[in-house]
Formats: sequence, structure tokens, C-alpha cells
Amino acid sequence: MRGSPRHSKKGDRISESDQDPEGIGADIEIFKALLAEGKQESAIDLSLEILSKSRSAEGRNHEIEAWIRMERALLGAIPEDDIGKELRWCVDRLAALSQGSPLHGLALLNLGVWHRNNSERMMALVSLSEISTSSSHPNDIVGLARLESGRILSEMGDNEPAMRHLWVAMKRLSESNLSGEALVCGLEWLDLALNDVESDSPSMDSRIADARPRENPGNSSAPSNPDDIRMVVESLMPALMVDLSGKSRNDLGLILDAGEILGNNDWRDLMIQRTEEIQDPRILEVLQS
Repeated sequence: MRGSPRHSKKGDRISESDQDPEGIGADIEIFKALLAEGKQESAIDLSLEILSKSRSAEGRNHEIEAWIRMERALLGAIPEDDIGKELRWCVDRLAALSQGSPLHGLALLNLGVWHRNNSERMMALVSLSEISTSSSHPNDIVGLARLESGRILSEMGDNEPAMRHLWVAMKRLSESNLSGEALVCGLEWLDLALNDVESDSPSMDSRIADARPRENPGNSSAPSNPDDIRMVVESLMPALMVDLSGKSRNDLGLILDAGEILGNNDWRDLMIQRTEEIQDPRILEVLQS
């Protein structure tokens, strides 16, 4: 899956036996270091050794085998036509070995992203829906799954559930201290929310509490509540204002749009005080108008 997004977590723990006669644990750490350094070809070479050791009589480890096969598929180390089947195999094997584990969640997440990249949106949503706290998947994996689901639904024009998924993702990722990912969720939610704003609209928390399953996705929208928009903008501003440089700052544009819709000039005034740092000509034009 060359060039496609892949999800991994720092500090992933791959279960190993107390005894490691073949040194597979050291190989795993070297493999991760090679990936971190961008040495993909060397990592692929080492992955073959890890796979072989995970299947050996002395070092047999089904979980490591599933993990390294998933990594090899994501790195494009197998024929492209086999990637989907391989990722599915890894999901099924990990479901049997350790359902609800972080590694099982990552396998489902990567399978969902693979389906999305291949324009198989419904299959992607089905895979991602298997990730949940009720299945004991960790909070951060659930958050990443909701982010992907929100993006898919937005691409389909199904904006009402897309906004719910993005809202849940933002909260879960923020709780997991994944501030960068939470910021992305907030911006993507805001982009949808600003399409329609009504003062008497239910809050996002109320919509999520009252949500009911639907048979199939479809085109949908729902007005957003101004208080939700205000809360999201206030949570985004500290991070966005750290660095105002960059010639394409759509994020700042969203903040200005939100302020105009809500009749709030505070965020605009903060940017005006630092116009010398702003490089996006469109933002400068708005601030100077």
C-alpha cells in the first residue's frame, strides 16, 4: 500500500514469551527504529527475518506473526493485489488471539483505511464500526476510528453523522493527549458546522445521546449550535496562534468565518494584533478590510 496512510502507536507492546531464544524482541525494536528513521527498505528486509522467527519452532508467536504481516502489507512488501486479503487475515487472527487489544484495533483501523483508499467506503465503515469501547478497544484507537468514519461520511455528503463522529473523535483524542489529532478533528468539524448555524439547534452532546442506528447512510445535514462552535474555536485558538506563518492557512480562515457568523470580533482582533506574522494574503486581505 505504497503512499497510503498507516496507523501505528508509539510504544506498541507485542506480546512475547518470557524466553526469547531467537532474539525476536531485539529485532522488533530495530525494525521500529528503522521505520522511524525512514529506512523502509532495510525495515522490509528485517521484517522477513522477524516473520521467519515468529513461525519457527523455537520462537513461535502467533501475535507477532500477525503484527509483522500487517506491517509488511502496509509497507508494500507484498503484491498490491494481496494487500486487502492480508490485512483481513491479520484482523481475523488478532480477533481470535486478543480481541479488543490495541493491536486488534490497529488492524481494524488499517483495514478500514485501506478500504477507503480503494473507494470501498461502505466496507471501510463496516470495518471501523467494529472498533468500540464496548469491545474493550482503547480510547485513542476508538478516536482515530471515529475520525476516519467522520471523513468518509463527509465525503459521502452525510454530514449529520459525520459531525457526530468528528465530535466524538475530538473528545476521545483530546482525552488521550493526542492534541494534534484532536485539533484536526476540531477543524474538520468546524468546516462542516459553519455551513448551517441556528441558535436553537440541539448541542452535539444531545445529538450524540439521542442518535439511533440507521439502515444505510444518505445525504443529511443538521444545523450546529453556536455554543458548540464557540467552544471548539476557543479550544483551537491556543494551538493555532502559536505560529501564524504559512501562505495557505485555511485554519485561520475558518476561525474568521466562525467569528463573522457568530458576530464575535475577539478572534479577529487577536489576529490583527499579529498581522506582521501572517503570510497568507487571503487572511491579510480579510483582516485589513
